[in-house]
Amino acid sequence: MSSGTGKYERLLEQCTKLAPVPTAVAHPCEKTALAGALEAGEKGLITPILVGPAAKIRSIAASAGIELGTTEIVDTPHSQASAAKAVELVRAGRAELLMKGSLHTDELLGAVVARETGLRTGRRISHVFVMDVPTYHKVLVVTDAAINIAPTLEDKVDICQNAIDLAVDMGVKKPKVAILAAVETVTSKMPSTIDAAALCKMADRGQITGGILDGPLAFDNAISKEAAAIKGIQSAVAGDPDILLVPDLEAGNMLAKQLTFLANADGAGLVLGARVPIILTSRSDSVRSRIASCAVAKLVAHARREKLKGS
Repeated sequence: MSSGTGKYERLLEQCTKLAPVPTAVAHPCEKTALAGALEAGEKGLITPILVGPAAKIRSIAASAGIELGTTEIVDTPHSQASAAKAVELVRAGRAELLMKGSLHTDELLGAVVARETGLRTGRRISHVFVMDVPTYHKVLVVTDAAINIAPTLEDKVDICQNAIDLAVDMGVKKPKVAILAAVETVTSKMPSTIDAAALCKMADRGQITGGILDGPLAFDNAISKEAAAIKGIQSAVAGDPDILLVPDLEAGNMLAKQLTFLANADGAGLVLGARVPIILTSRSDSVRSRIASCAVAKLVAHARREKLKGS
């Protein structure tokens, strides 16, 4: 496989011709969260609207030497109010993206899924890591490694469709989805293999659209054409997946973190399935990951604008 340098940089290149997207940043009350949002603003990816205690945001900026300039600040008393207000800005059309600041993910998603005031759609909400793995030849999407703990078959349909739609918005014509399990044969002893087989048939029947699915595939068969050939697996996906659909959150979380810490991968985090993409970054994320999260979200926001124009 070819070396994987420059995959995120190509994403940023795709973004250069597109206008920055108004983004509600919920509670950026910590140095890295504030700096990350403002840097994405400087790079022309987003136009940040900072939602949180204004005095605290200004104080953090001053002590960290961060220039706020003319960045809009919407004053709120605490993190819960910040989440609610940021979601309200999206509902009102003032922001097209939502970005997590330094509040807990559960607080932000609580405001997103609130029945009357949130950003729910008919889809299940799911998480993707858009990963730049140095040893892999293209951007790799891992889902779901952060939200759905033990997804049912029906949940996996939405998780899969969310990821396919994202990959299409990123410019992949027909994303290839490898549905992971521990083995590549279907057995009732491993329910994930039955889910994988069902998902493939559902795609044949048009219940999942826009992608090429194969599974169950063990990780080696999914990533390596040679490993698949040794096992006698004939697959359009093996060796070239755009998306890895994991059986459950524990498997996904371990996989994403192994790629990050053993293979030096960068992982951009997004939540999909709500009315707008939600940029989820963690304090341990590299600047490169944070910027890439904003770049991917920007591509999705612009793709949505085009779809709305066409509808």
